[in-house]
Amino acid sequence: MDRIIVADDEARIRKLVADFLKKDGYEVIEAEDGDEAYRLFEENRNNLSLIILDIMMPGLNGWEVCRKIRESSTLPVIMLTARSQEFDELTGYESGADDYVTKPFSPTILVKRVEALLRRANPGSVMTNERQFSDLIFNDDAHEVRLDGKEIDLTLKEYNILKKFLEAPGRVFSREQLLDSIWGFDFTGDIRTVDSHVARLRTKLGEWGNSHLKTVYGIGYKIEDC
Repeated sequence: MDRIIVADDEARIRKLVADFLKKDGYEVIEAEDGDEAYRLFEENRNNLSLIILDIMMPGLNGWEVCRKIRESSTLPVIMLTARSQEFDELTGYESGADDYVTKPFSPTILVKRVEALLRRANPGSVMTNERQFSDLIFNDDAHEVRLDGKEIDLTLKEYNILKKFLEAPGRVFSREQLLDSIWGFDFTGDIRTVDSHVARLRTKLGEWGNSHLKTVYGIGYKIEDC
C-alpha cells in the first residue's frame, strides 16, 4: 500500500485530503507543520511513496521542506498552497516539487494528480492492462473478467466493485467507502444496495467468489488470498 505524508497546518484541509486518499486505498500520515513533515519523512523515508506539502506552514515552510528532501531523495512532491502568483509556482518547481495545486481545489482532482504522479514514478506499481489473480484474469483495457478461461458477464457496478477490491487485496472496504467510490457522494439511495451488488458479484464468481470475496462482519468486504 502506498504511504503518503500530508502536511498542512489547517486541520480541516489536512483531514479532507487524508480522507479522500484513504478512500482510494492510500495510507496517510498527517503533519501539522513543516518541521513535523520533515521529521516524518526522515522516519519513513524507506517506506514512502509521495508527500503533499502546504507552502505556508509554521517552522519550515513547504519550499524549505522540499529542498531538504531533495538533498537526499527523489520522492514525488506535490505543493499545496492558497497562493496563485507565478512567482510561487516557479519557486515551487525550483525547490524540486513535481506538481503544484492551488487552493481552493477539488479533492477528487488532487487524488487523480497523486495517481498520475505515482504512475510516472512507479510504472510497475499500478494495475497493468491485464493481471491474473489465481484463476481469475482481470483486463481493464478490454473491460473483461475471465474465470477458468470463461468470460464473466458483470454489470458496470459489479465490475467496478471487483476492480476496487483487486487494486488493494486484503484491504477491508466499508459499505460507505464502496458507496462513495462506486456510486458517488451524491447517491441518496439505500446503503444496502452495496450488499446486494456484492452478493450478486460473489454468485457470478462461483467458488472463486466464495473463496476470495470475504465479508468482514460489522465492517465491510475484502478480497483475500489472490
